[in-house]
Amino acid sequence: MSRDNHFAGSVDAAWLAGHTEDVLEPDLPIVDPHHHLWVANGQPYLLPELLADVGSGHDIRATVFAECRAMYRADGPEEWRSLGETEFVTGVSAMAASGTFGRTRACAAMFGYVDLRLGERVRPLLEAHLVASGHRFRGIRFSTAWDASERLHRAVPEPELLRDARVRAGVACLGPLGLSLDVWVYHPQLDEVAELAAAFPDTTIILNHIGVPILGGPYAGRRDEVMAAWQAAMARVARHPNVVVKVGAIPIRVPGASAASSASAAPPSSETVAAAWKPFASTCIELFGVERCMFESNFPVQKRFCSYQVVWNAFKRLAAGASADEKRALFGGTAVRAYRLPPSLIAR
Repeated sequence: MSRDNHFAGSVDAAWLAGHTEDVLEPDLPIVDPHHHLWVANGQPYLLPELLADVGSGHDIRATVFAECRAMYRADGPEEWRSLGETEFVTGVSAMAASGTFGRTRACAAMFGYVDLRLGERVRPLLEAHLVASGHRFRGIRFSTAWDASERLHRAVPEPELLRDARVRAGVACLGPLGLSLDVWVYHPQLDEVAELAAAFPDTTIILNHIGVPILGGPYAGRRDEVMAAWQAAMARVARHPNVVVKVGAIPIRVPGASAASSASAAPPSSETVAAAWKPFASTCIELFGVERCMFESNFPVQKRFCSYQVVWNAFKRLAAGASADEKRALFGGTAVRAYRLPPSLIAR
């Protein structure tokens, strides 16, 4: 199954350096609930690169590692190879927990991958990940993004896997172990998420990347139609209290901007990013409430478009009218609850 590193692309550090800005609300505690570590396209994004980003001015107290097929074992049974990623991240987490590299507890929690199509046979795999992680392992991500158009990236070769009886049997193994399920789907698949949430009301389901409304490929030029369909589907998902949503990985171009003009322009400011993201973020917060929304960086994927400094400034602009308690939820509290982190991480 494919991973987000399909989208890793190349980061133009010199281009990004063309824009810096003062950090807004530098004392606001943040837990970044979604980032990767990998070596992709010859570019490493490992602990030194992550620390350089989280050290750019925001008060990043902790992070959550998101599975991305990094450092899988090179041999052994296929279903066990993803343990290599958990072992790798556990080492990074231990390094950060030492305090040697600063205050941020990088990879304080993680979610990995097992193939839920194995059904009940996933349980020993899940138990092995828990042990290998020193119990930092909080769940898995099962990415099922699929669209009929071959112009779009497909995370899986077949549709409707969240309705598959084999997958449902695998999901049934998560709750008894106290594990959550991250899902990555495209907006036409959101009803599958709602159905899954209804079937497993005691399992926390974490919807990645706002449910990915597709604005390109075969959906290009159909923004109003896509937005209406996405909003209606998100409302159906939001009826299920066991679903929380990650607000991030949002299209960065404002309506009407061409890809060519965006590519040739200077790096965007947080004002530009916040303006582009506002319709999506506002919808999520209105439907799910702040207690079920968490801002995410999605780094280093997002780093192709703007800096870590700009990403979190943009989120702070989006939350400018929120109360202190609401900001606490969006920037850390929801992530702490969803990934069972110590509340002390975001204590002032």
